[in-house]
Amino acid sequence: MEPSFQEAHLGERPIRDLGLTIAGTLLEPVIAEFERELEAAGIRRVRPRFYLSTEWGVPFGTVAIAIPFYLARPDLTAIHAERTGHVEGLGRWELLRYLRHEMGHVVNYAYKLYEREGWVRQFGPITRPYREEYRPEPFSRRYVRHLPGWYAQKHPDEDWAETFAVWMTPGLDWRAEYAGWPEALAKLEYCDRVMGELRTADPLVTDDELDEDVSEIPYTLDQYYRSWEIDAGEPPPVDGSLRAIFEDWGRPEDLSTDAPRRPASELIRRLARDLPADVYRWTGHFPERTRLLLRHLAERADALEQVYPEDRETPAIISLTTLVTALAMNHVHRGSYIA
Repeated sequence: MEPSFQEAHLGERPIRDLGLTIAGTLLEPVIAEFERELEAAGIRRVRPRFYLSTEWGVPFGTVAIAIPFYLARPDLTAIHAERTGHVEGLGRWELLRYLRHEMGHVVNYAYKLYEREGWVRQFGPITRPYREEYRPEPFSRRYVRHLPGWYAQKHPDEDWAETFAVWMTPGLDWRAEYAGWPEALAKLEYCDRVMGELRTADPLVTDDELDEDVSEIPYTLDQYYRSWEIDAGEPPPVDGSLRAIFEDWGRPEDLSTDAPRRPASELIRRLARDLPADVYRWTGHFPERTRLLLRHLAERADALEQVYPEDRETPAIISLTTLVTALAMNHVHRGSYIA
């Protein structure tokens, strides 16, 4: 898809010149709602500072929560979705989910919980190497589930932040939700005890220094999205799989349906809008990798001239989704798509 004139124009401008702020955007009322959640949860002594940056995060040793700049304007959100295939924090409910997670980091750093023996016993040492690519155990009952991608399994700091987010989610009966998950429940009970203890305690750290504030980002949107590009590595051999899905349907002698035939690549490219986020939620396979995989599938489908009948689109989608998910699981656990 060719970028629109507006997108091309925006892509050439330094991000700091876009005039982005939280005030007056859809983020503002959600942050106000989140602050009411903090009050209701008894978190009154530590107050985070919110700002726009390149991604979600809390700089270590601060109480400042970075929110991705592209969430401040609908056009930037749409560009991000098109360029990456995934938006972290789309809509009020998802924004609150991410804010609760980041607040877990704020509380951890504000009170230096990571230095406590009990915290280390439950979550592990915070000095453990932080790896961007990790291999989760899907459906493990040792960790809570909050953000997509089995995020609690990434690092002790993330395990705590996810546990905290579940603990503070309004209306969630986490004791009932995790009753059959003894290790995850023990972490939640620990969080509950600690937060009760901290209810009247002043934070040890109040530094709210910002890291890469949006008003200081010198590079353009195009440069920002180039940084998202990854090495796809050797593309997996998928011709046999594509033939197994489409070839019988595409044969002219197949008289079981007279529905018009559509290019398989067209369907694959449509799936690229939503499938990467769903695959990430259930496998931990990063959306940008899934988009590259789908691009490769579409290119091979074109080369093989694969088609499908319009009235069999649903089974075709199911087959493609199953294939992509299986390849994603292989990559997450073995480091390659084909064993």
